[in-house]
Amino acid sequence: MKATFGGGCFWCTEVIFQNTDGVNTVLPGYMGGKTENPTYKEVCNGDSEHVEVVQLDFDENKVSFDELLKIFFKTHNPTTLNRQGNDVGTQYRSVVFYHDEAQKEATLAFIQGLEDAEAFSDPIVTAVEPAEKFWEAEDYHHDYFNQNPGNPFCAAVIAPKLQKFLKEYKA
Repeated sequence: MKATFGGGCFWCTEVIFQNTDGVNTVLPGYMGGKTENPTYKEVCNGDSEHVEVVQLDFDENKVSFDELLKIFFKTHNPTTLNRQGNDVGTQYRSVVFYHDEAQKEATLAFIQGLEDAEAFSDPIVTAVEPAEKFWEAEDYHHDYFNQNPGNPFCAAVIAPKLQKFLKEYKA
């Protein structure tokens, strides 16, 4: 089964889902834009209107879509429009691209549950949109954190986020 999430820089979301039981593959890429075969530069410049996403292939017998939603909403800020931390632009917007009506309904219900519980002090701005053509990111983006642990962004931003996730997720 597939799931596609946009929650800021795909380097951050990729490593989180790589460490999730039941997720078989995690591919960084782009979705939701107008440009055919977009490049990282076009996406980062905002020229293509695409979002940086991760597309997961997961085993429903090991991890549910609802559990993936829980992880997604816990590991990024769904209340900031077109922004995650220092990353600003529509390419970093929070979005769930659903692959079928069941995913759409589950996502809408999950968001409503978070809103009802007042899980965040600000309103959730995460978009819920039908999945479109997925454009796989360039090879150097694949497994980025694991391939570049000494990168300052990886060390300062991704590593602490991953450690927090692993501590909470394993518990």
